[in-house]
Amino acid sequence: MTTFRDALTAGPLVLDGGMSNELEAQGHDLSGALWSARLLRDDPDAIRAVHRAYFAAGAQVAITAGYQATYDGFARLGISRSETTALLRRSVSLAREAAEATPGKGWVAASVGPYGAMLADGSEYRGDYGLTVAELTRFHRPRLEALAEAAPDVFAVETIPDLREAEAVLIALDGLGIPAWLSYSIRGTTTSAGQPLTEAFALARGSDAVVATGVNCAPAADTAAALALNTALPGVVYPNGGGVWDPETRRWLGAQDEIADLAPSWLAAGAALVGGCCRVGPAEIRQLAERLGASTPGH
Repeated sequence: MTTFRDALTAGPLVLDGGMSNELEAQGHDLSGALWSARLLRDDPDAIRAVHRAYFAAGAQVAITAGYQATYDGFARLGISRSETTALLRRSVSLAREAAEATPGKGWVAASVGPYGAMLADGSEYRGDYGLTVAELTRFHRPRLEALAEAAPDVFAVETIPDLREAEAVLIALDGLGIPAWLSYSIRGTTTSAGQPLTEAFALARGSDAVVATGVNCAPAADTAAALALNTALPGVVYPNGGGVWDPETRRWLGAQDEIADLAPSWLAAGAALVGGCCRVGPAEIRQLAERLGASTPGH
């Protein structure tokens, strides 16, 4: 049986694009604090449909809609702990159903967003919440345990803004038996909190769980240089489609980028997982998949 670790050695895998932008394109209102995670309860069919659209466009890995699905965040809206556990597991099952309905092998990555995603104030692009590593570990571990019970192929630990939270997640991953990729939000060649990416990537070397490290939710133009600093593990890269996020209006401002043009530079920098984040939809993933096939020897 081929595992996700095995698949990484067989050639680059195409990730999907943004969940929220595609849901908004379908007419869903994501203005609340839970963002796309709200639809895990209110309209799971919509989430399943987005996963299917990305697989149909050429994605090989679906990232679940659980980025902002946390016990703390749901509790603030009166959602019980047991219901939150069920919704976390549902995030994995919806992606799995879409993968199984798609010809060929589709992988499921359970999204594990940063503490700042729960705050819904843009903190994942700043970091340093004033919490200790132990406090952040206690925040992340219960969600990881619930997601692990749903048996995703891999954890997508994504948009992590600083080393303290990365260290906490690495501790929380211990013993769960699920591989993970660790992806940072960045500013140029540093984390969003200003630490050198060389240190951020090196942090994962001591973890048996982490199979790839890289960057996401970043300006596309910054990604190749950032990924080139990752020398310890296979790379993962899925940038935004352009513009700047305004947390006050909860909108992206500015023009979109053509991320498919960057595929050759990502491969040259050691990328094993490539895709898109905010403002990247099925059309862009289709272009990326086509470009990746043309850029990869043997395709």
